[in-house]
Amino acid sequence: MKTLGVYTKDFSLYHDLISVLKRRALSYVSLSSLDDIPRRVGVILTSEEELASVPLLKAVAVDAYDSVDNAVDLALQKLTGKELYSKLFIGIDPGERPGVAVVGDDILLQKTSVEDPMDVVSEVRRIQRVYPAKELGIRIGHGSVILRNRIINSLIPLEIPIEIVDETRTTMAATQRSERDREAAAAIAMLNGGGRVQTRLPLEPTRGAIRNVQKHSRQLSEGRLTISEDMALRVLRGELSLLEAVEGVHG
Repeated sequence: MKTLGVYTKDFSLYHDLISVLKRRALSYVSLSSLDDIPRRVGVILTSEEELASVPLLKAVAVDAYDSVDNAVDLALQKLTGKELYSKLFIGIDPGERPGVAVVGDDILLQKTSVEDPMDVVSEVRRIQRVYPAKELGIRIGHGSVILRNRIINSLIPLEIPIEIVDETRTTMAATQRSERDREAAAAIAMLNGGGRVQTRLPLEPTRGAIRNVQKHSRQLSEGRLTISEDMALRVLRGELSLLEAVEGVHG
C-alpha cells in the first residue's frame, strides 16, 4: 500500500507536520531530497513555496490549508484514490483518551486517538468529510460505561447509526496505552452484531452496572476475587481496565 511522503526545508512546518502524523499514527517517509522518491510514496506533503519543485503529481501544500490536520486529511484522500466507499465503519475504544479507527470496504484506512472523550464528535465529523460513503456506521466498545455513554450522547445529534459491541476480545499486546487504544478501535470497527443505540444513555453508574463489573472481575480471576465497588466505578469511568483492576487487587 502507498504511503505519505514528507518533504520541506521549513523546519517549523516539518515539526508541526510530523507531530500530527505521529499523533494520528500514520505511516510516512521523511524525504531529504526529491531526486530519488521511493516507489511506495503516493502523496508528498510539502510547503506552498516548495510545491512547484515536487515532481509527483499528487502533492499537498500543508500551509495552504486552515490546519495541518486538514492538509493531512486531503493527502489521505488522495492516497486512497477512492471517491466513495460502499460501507464505512468508525470504531471507537472508549476511555479517557479514546481510540478511533476507520474501516472502509473492509480496509483499515486509519487509526488514531484523541485527547478527551468529547473530542470524538469532532473527529467523527472530520472522518465524514474525508471519507464519503454510501453507508456509514459507528461501532463503540461496551467498556468504560460512563465515558462510553458520554461519547454516544455527543454523537447522537449526527444521526449516524451507533452500535455497542463486545470489545472483550480486542485487548492488544502493545505496551503503550495509546497504541492499545488505537489497535482496539480498529478491531472494534470490524466487529458486528452489536446492540443499536436508540436514545440518550444515562451518565450515572447504576447498581446493576457496578455488580456486572464485579461479576466480570470474578470471571476474569477464575473466581479468586471480586473487586470492590470503588474499583468497579473506576473501571466504569474508564480510569483503568478490568484487567488492571483485577491485577491491582491480586498484586
